[in-house]
Amino acid sequence: MTYVKYLLLFGVVLGLAAVAANPSPYFAALGLVLVAGMGCGVLVGHGGSFLSLILLLIYLGGMLVVFAYSAALAAEPYPEGWGSLPVMGLMTGYLAGVGLAGGMLSGSWYTESWGVNDELLELVTLRGDAGGVSVIYGLGGFLLIMGAWVLLLTLFVVLELTRGMSRGALQAV
Repeated sequence: MTYVKYLLLFGVVLGLAAVAANPSPYFAALGLVLVAGMGCGVLVGHGGSFLSLILLLIYLGGMLVVFAYSAALAAEPYPEGWGSLPVMGLMTGYLAGVGLAGGMLSGSWYTESWGVNDELLELVTLRGDAGGVSVIYGLGGFLLIMGAWVLLLTLFVVLELTRGMSRGALQAV
């Protein structure tokens, strides 16, 4: 099971490097789908199956709409893919930086601390991750509303940044 968790964490890091290195929004959105899937797999490995499902539904259903809009506004006739030389150089540099930081911090990392959320609770009626939903809506309602406003602001910032000097494919907007 530990090897599966290592593989999922490597997929998260690889997907994040693909998002950071790629100038084209098409392939960056594909990297974000990879990161979302691998991150949900990491959460399932730690016992958070409900949280993983909610994250996948909200992320892939909501945040990829932003990338659909930005891809429509920043339409390129010949987008740079992951196989091009500048993108591969950036990905190699990012992965080398993560590997260096991981090597420097590996003395304080222990795999024995990877426990499952509800490992020792046999007679509970709610799982730990599902019980936190009521806390989000009850005690954290203000932060939930603030998060929605921040996501709306992020939508407008991303659309403005990807517009550039020309309007891209949508000339009449």
